[in-house]
Amino acid sequence: MTAMAAPEPQIVHTAQLDADTRTAVRALLDEAFDGDFTDEDWSHTLGGLHALIRTPDGLVIGHGAVIQRRLLHGGRAIRTGYLEGVAVRAGHRGHGHGAALLRALEEIVRRAYDLGALASSEDARDFYAARGWRKWQGPTFAMTAEGLARTAEDDDGVFVLPVRPPADIPLDLAGELSCDWRDGDVW
Repeated sequence: MTAMAAPEPQIVHTAQLDADTRTAVRALLDEAFDGDFTDEDWSHTLGGLHALIRTPDGLVIGHGAVIQRRLLHGGRAIRTGYLEGVAVRAGHRGHGHGAALLRALEEIVRRAYDLGALASSEDARDFYAARGWRKWQGPTFAMTAEGLARTAEDDDGVFVLPVRPPADIPLDLAGELSCDWRDGDVW
């Protein structure tokens, strides 16, 4: 018996998510992050494109979003497709759903942005690295109204996906990387 391939994710903009789907996605993220998914985290997930995987009866079992952010590196603001709210429901993990979500999200990043980025949980770092995401080695910062603020607690979890030729976007993975400010977790 061969394993079934994970279904292709449905891609929708936040504006196309009906109330029931929004509720289902939020419940999935609350569950997947063990209740550590805040209202600010939810807000960060909205406003871009969402990849959804559903069971045949419509249950949302996988989600990820790409939102636009500006990262600053080497004196340059880089238009970045930033991944948020990537999760697969317990009981459905290990069946290729996470990889299917990432394929769809990475395609969006490659077609629309100069760089991909995300902040990974400790458990998912090997997953992203195996897909070609590169761990940021240098110090991280957030751009605030008062200037750059160091975000040392995020240094080990920031990953980037270069999508433009290095001559266009030269990245020094050991250099400084700054994100735009937002409430809650900035990365």
